[in-house]
Amino acid sequence: MTPPATPGRRPIQTAYVGAHLFRAGLAAEWGELALKVLADCAPDAPALAAALDYHVDQQVFARLGEKLRREPVEDLRIDFEDGFGSRSDQEEDGAARWTGAEVAAGLARQSLPSFLGIRIKALAARGATRAGRTLELFVTSLVERSGGKLPAHFTVTLPKVARPEEVVALVRLLDDLESRLHLEAGALTLELMVETPRALHAPDGRCHLPALVAAARGRCVGLHFGVYDYLAAVEVAPSHHGLRHPACDYARRVMQVALAGTGVLLSAGSTNLLPAPPRDHLLRAWRLHFQDVRHSLVSGFYHGWDLHPAQLVTRYVAAYGFFRESLESTAVENVLEDPAARGVRASLIRRGLDCGAITQAEADAADDALQRSGISATNRS
Repeated sequence: MTPPATPGRRPIQTAYVGAHLFRAGLAAEWGELALKVLADCAPDAPALAAALDYHVDQQVFARLGEKLRREPVEDLRIDFEDGFGSRSDQEEDGAARWTGAEVAAGLARQSLPSFLGIRIKALAARGATRAGRTLELFVTSLVERSGGKLPAHFTVTLPKVARPEEVVALVRLLDDLESRLHLEAGALTLELMVETPRALHAPDGRCHLPALVAAARGRCVGLHFGVYDYLAAVEVAPSHHGLRHPACDYARRVMQVALAGTGVLLSAGSTNLLPAPPRDHLLRAWRLHFQDVRHSLVSGFYHGWDLHPAQLVTRYVAAYGFFRESLESTAVENVLEDPAARGVRASLIRRGLDCGAITQAEADAADDALQRSGISATNRS
C-alpha cells in the first residue's frame, strides 16, 4: 500500500471526548461554551492579554471569536480508552454502535469537524479482543447508517504502542473492515500514541519509531505524544508531571528526528489542568495551557490535544500569535535567512491561513515577499 497523500490542510488541535459524551453536534457546543467562558472572564482584548500576560491585539481577539463560532474544533477523537474508562462489555458495545450512528447523523447534517476518528483500547494481549470489537461495531454502525460513507479524514488512534506487532494487528483489522464493508483500500488511516519508553527505543537501544510507522504499511498519518503515561512510565513524581517536563522534551525530540521529512503529523500532547470555575483556578489553568501550547509551537510541534472547551481559547490565542509572527518576520530587514528557513516560514504561513490566524490577503502579501526569495507561502506541495 502506498502512503496516504499528505492532506493539503493539517489540523492544529484535536479535542478528546469520552465516547459516552459524544453526540453529532458536540463541536458546536464546545464553541458555545468557549465563547461563554471568554465573555465571562475576558470580554475584550485587554482583559485577555492581562489574563495570559501576553499581548493580544484587537485583530487576534476578533479572529478568535470568529474561529470559536465558525470552527471551534478542527479534529475530534471519540475516546474508548482513558476518557471512557473501564466499563462492561455490554456498555462498550452499546456505546460503539451508538457513536457510529451519531457520526452518520453528523455526516448527514454536516455538523462534524473537518477531521474525526476514534481511539480504541491498546492492542496488548488483554485488550486486543475488546479493542477489535469496538472498532468493528463502530465502523459497521457508521457505514450501515451513512450509506457506505466515512468522514473525509477518519483516523483510528492506537494508544500505548510498544511493538510493531501491535501495529500489524491493527492494520489487519482495518484491511478486514475495508474488505467486508466495501470501503476503498486505505480509507481507514491510523495514528500511534507514544506513551512508553519502548515506543521510542527497542530493548537494544535502537530508535523504535521508524519500525512502528513502517508496520502501518502506509496508513500512519500521525504520532501523538502521551505526556502523563510517559512520565509515569519513567517514574517522574506526579507532582512534577507536565507537558514541559525535560523528559517530555527529550521524547518529542526523538520523534522529530526519527520522522523528519516523512509527512507524519506530530502532536505534543495535552494539559490536564482543566480551566473550570472558580475564576482564579480557571485563569491559572488558562495560563498554564497557553504556556504549554506556546512551548510546543516554539519547539516545532504545531498540533496538540484539548480536553476541555475553555482550552480552545488559549489554544487559538497562542497559535494565532505564533503564526502571525511568521508574517511579521517577512518584513524584517538585514536578516540573512537561508532557503530552508524560508521554506519553513512558508509552511507556517500556510498553517496560519488554514486555521484562521492569517487572512488570504495577508498570506498573498507574504507570498509575494517569499517569492522574491524563491519560496511560495501558498504552495501546498
